[in-house]
Amino acid sequence: MRTAERTSWRGELIRDASLLWLAGGVVGVSFGAIAVAGGLPVWVPVTMSLIVYAGSAQFSAVGVLLAGGGPLAAAATGLLLNTRTAAFSLAVADVIGRGRWARALGAHLVTDETTAFALAQPDPVRRRAAFWVSGLGLFTVWNVGVLLGALAGNALGDTATYGLDAAFPAVLVALVLPTLREDARIRRCALLGAAIALALTPAVPAGVPVLLALCGLALHTRKDPA
Repeated sequence: MRTAERTSWRGELIRDASLLWLAGGVVGVSFGAIAVAGGLPVWVPVTMSLIVYAGSAQFSAVGVLLAGGGPLAAAATGLLLNTRTAAFSLAVADVIGRGRWARALGAHLVTDETTAFALAQPDPVRRRAAFWVSGLGLFTVWNVGVLLGALAGNALGDTATYGLDAAFPAVLVALVLPTLREDARIRRCALLGAAIALALTPAVPAGVPVLLALCGLALHTRKDPA
């Protein structure tokens, strides 16, 4: 019975993670195509995706480069947007494992999606499996997608017309909904973070509102009345 149950939930993990993989591949194609269509050589988005591996930060960095900014400005933009993963790393530190190589590789796989997918699981064993299954799969399909998009270049036309930017947000909403339903404190944090992000979106560069939305975590210290 235990073996059957283990096989069942692992199958469910792979099924659910496949949604992340699909979204990652689609957005990866968009990133590669945008970078090359803007004038960058194929090796730039491909190398960036392998070494940096940070979706929104990559889009922002490439945007800076295509707007005429230098490599330092692009790197600074990417680093600023990616500071949010510091909080994510703390959240999944125990999930990744204790070995040196596990921590090194796991740190590279920490993203919004892998963190949300792992923390949505009900117990430590499933959280660890979810992190590695989603993380390794997402890293693979993202890089394959970027390569395909970069090679396609201008052939895809304007990728914005396909609505590809909605793929990841839709998956993230689906992942966090169960937790939002069950935990009132997390709901308060999410609502405050969303309000901050919406208020600042017209005034700050893309990606920064998501980073500043972490201020919503300030409400997590409030205890619900007994």
